[in-house]
Amino acid sequence: MSTERTAGRTAPGTPAGGDPRVTVAVITRDRSASLLRTLDALAALPERPPVVVVDNSRDDTTSRAVSGHPALTRLLRPTANTGALGRNLAARHARTPYVAFADDDSWWEPGSLARAADLLDRHPRLGLLAARTLVGPQAAEDPLNDVLAASPLPPEPDLPGRPVLGFLGCACVVRREAFLGVGGYHPLLFFGGEETLLAYDLATAGWGVTYQPSLVARHHPEDHGRTGRSSLVRRNHVLTTCLRRPWPVALRAVTDLALAAAAGRPGARDALKETLTRFPATLARRRTLPPHVERAARLLDRQPAGGPRKGAPR
Repeated sequence: MSTERTAGRTAPGTPAGGDPRVTVAVITRDRSASLLRTLDALAALPERPPVVVVDNSRDDTTSRAVSGHPALTRLLRPTANTGALGRNLAARHARTPYVAFADDDSWWEPGSLARAADLLDRHPRLGLLAARTLVGPQAAEDPLNDVLAASPLPPEPDLPGRPVLGFLGCACVVRREAFLGVGGYHPLLFFGGEETLLAYDLATAGWGVTYQPSLVARHHPEDHGRTGRSSLVRRNHVLTTCLRRPWPVALRAVTDLALAAAAGRPGARDALKETLTRFPATLARRRTLPPHVERAARLLDRQPAGGPRKGAPR
């Protein structure tokens, strides 16, 4: 992990009158205006959570813009862009038992963090709660909500909500012990559809991963998305499969990507090239799922394309 610089206000603990159980971890990169909107929304929450921001920006524009913001507890500036691994960094600096993740274009509805903490308090095997996500000023349902709600995985008596193996990275709350215990987000994936591998690893370690629609995250993505995301999602779907699934499933994923690249589909050639570059490291870190998690993954394989097993493109 890159060495980080700490900037801005550093105030361990929870603001007076707040809920001492949940830290909000935010990753950002070169979007200071969007981050300020997120911090404003988090500052208005009744839970008054401590907020750790990991700034992956190329310069100090963002850190100067948010310096002194009342919601900000700690600002971390890695020496290089950490991608989704910034969430690992933020979780390590949190001092609460639970961590809610957000991006610089997302935040939490009032009361959701307290409800999440209550559920985690009551269910000691629960490792991750996936929230319902509402998109834009119109609060439209994210399509992933229906996919998660329709998960074919059977209910588990000691867990609330619907068991799943996927979620949206900016709309989940984790048990910090569980998240850090499995290593958080995997370094090979960096960013883009990285959620499924984390869900696999939590389930393998015995932690529950469930969808709970009573928890609500708001997501206001900017009109112009970052370029290259489709390539990253394609690459990471194949890498995740090669890291954890049986070889017939993994080889099918590689073949599908190679055919897509040959057909000239957007992002496929770059995804194939980057997959092959990372393949030796993938083999070295390959660890197949235990039988009960593999059975769950196979059930989810039958869902329509874009289901939770492939992560949740933003």
